Amino acid sequence: SVRQFAREIGVDIYSVAGSGPGGRISIEDVKKYAREQRQRATVLETTVAPQPPSAQPAAPVTPVVTTGPGATPLPDFSAFGPIDRQPMSAVRRATADHLSIAWREAPHVTQFDTADVTELEALRKRFQPRVEKAGAKLTVTAMIIKIVAAALKAFPQVNASVDMQTHEIVYKRYYHLGVAADTDRGLVVPVLRDVDRLSLVEIAKGLGDLSTRARERKLKPDEMQGGTFTITNLGGLGGKHFTPVLNWPEVGILGVGRAAIQPVYVGDELKPRLMLPLAFSYDHRVVDGADGTRFLRWLVEAMEDPILLILEG
Repeated sequence: SVRQFAREIGVDIYSVAGSGPGGRISIEDVKKYAREQRQRATVLETTVAPQPPSAQPAAPVTPVVTTGPGATPLPDFSAFGPIDRQPMSAVRRATADHLSIAWREAPHVTQFDTADVTELEALRKRFQPRVEKAGAKLTVTAMIIKIVAAALKAFPQVNASVDMQTHEIVYKRYYHLGVAADTDRGLVVPVLRDVDRLSLVEIAKGLGDLSTRARERKLKPDEMQGGTFTITNLGGLGGKHFTPVLNWPEVGILGVGRAAIQPVYVGDELKPRLMLPLAFSYDHRVVDGADGTRFLRWLVEAMEDPILLILEG
């Protein structure tokens, strides 16, 4: 992503000095280099360019950085009242840069649906003691991971990335799912690898381990890389539908809201059912609206009738 960003703004990546571990180059390093080059060019123009004898001295020009998202200067808020400026944490800076790139690079579409997870919740409660004996906790997120892994096999265009440099679609034959985690440092997305090969118990254990180490700041950098699809579950905080931003260069992300009991007609009878709100955002360059609808409906049907995982997964 850093190389691509450098290409887009016309910066030679080999001229940039990295400030990260081992000289690793970040997007901030590229922005800083571009800013310095622009300032040098401005100085050169004002000192070297010949001036007509009758010309009045030009007013000093403050270079405006226009390289990348968020580069437009803000107004002076202190003119309206007291303010307090606080530096972004490293995680917040990385999140801001990454999401800005995702929003700029991929045209988003978000579709919404609601799944009747009454039976799925009954299964979760039924098998929770068995999973606890294995040293894990069976959560709705763990069960959704298993369902999404099967759906990605049925819809390979959702398990892909778009390469606009070569005008190719990169279809991935592996299934690594990122799960957004809320920590005191900000949002991080640890990746659970090869979920299609894991049992539900193994997924529950792996998810629990990643979540714990995310909160304890013990995740390794490579444990937050290589994802092919992301799930973000805000149900524990409340709320229903929302529009998740893609975790670029992935082309799909599933947002999960808070399940609630609602009256639903089952045949001719009105019954209380546990309904789960879902939001699926996708990159419209590779996932058409019809395919996005089919993918989300596949997830809903699998959640409502988990036997589909045995029949089709």
